[in-house]
Amino acid sequence: MDIPVRSGAGFDLPRYLSLQPLFQEMTREELARLAQGCSLQRLVRGEDIFRVGDPCEAFHVVVTGQVKLFGISPSGQEKVIEIVSPGQSFAEALMFTGRPCIVNAQALNDALVLRIGKAVVLDEIGRDPRFALRMLGGISRRLHGLVHDVQAYALQNGMQRVIGYLLRDQGTETMAEEGSAGEAVTVSLPVSKATIASRLSLTPEYFSRVLHELEGAGLIAIDGRDIQIIDARRLAGHLVP
Repeated sequence: MDIPVRSGAGFDLPRYLSLQPLFQEMTREELARLAQGCSLQRLVRGEDIFRVGDPCEAFHVVVTGQVKLFGISPSGQEKVIEIVSPGQSFAEALMFTGRPCIVNAQALNDALVLRIGKAVVLDEIGRDPRFALRMLGGISRRLHGLVHDVQAYALQNGMQRVIGYLLRDQGTETMAEEGSAGEAVTVSLPVSKATIASRLSLTPEYFSRVLHELEGAGLIAIDGRDIQIIDARRLAGHLVP
């Protein structure tokens, strides 16, 4: 459901925009102008934001909840391309192509998503070319992440992908590099194991088997979606073949 953005509606849109890296250098007047081309979408779990073939006339920022970007194979199998969390944006590159959407976007849970229209973005780019450079920076970071994923899928086995996810995507990589031996940390999987497995190009069964192998080796302890990493440095050591 689209929610028109109005003054006093309980959501200070210009302030929210000012906190996002993409818009931090904009003036108050620019933010107010940009807000005029925005709307909020309140989504329930499983609700589509867009589908393959839909026109792409906006990009989006996740305010609350999470969104998955995914494709469907001819056989009907789903492949999760990216999981987008609060504060992250998506579909910028699609918006600039002038072509229909080539992926699907769907709420993984109840979510609030900000839709930023293409027309107002192009208008701001015309006013200040630096805005275009900031958008290019965001697109480049996403491309870098996708290239990293392709490298991982091509060069790492399933065990390494799961360990890499636990250490990198869950923010424990620094601990693995700098932490002391024996230091434990608990991470909570943000979405279902099946969704994470698809993100890593693994079957859900294989993903669960790897987790239980790591648990059997005394590297992690599993409690539903909570996973305690017993020793991040030891776990990182299993990344080496």
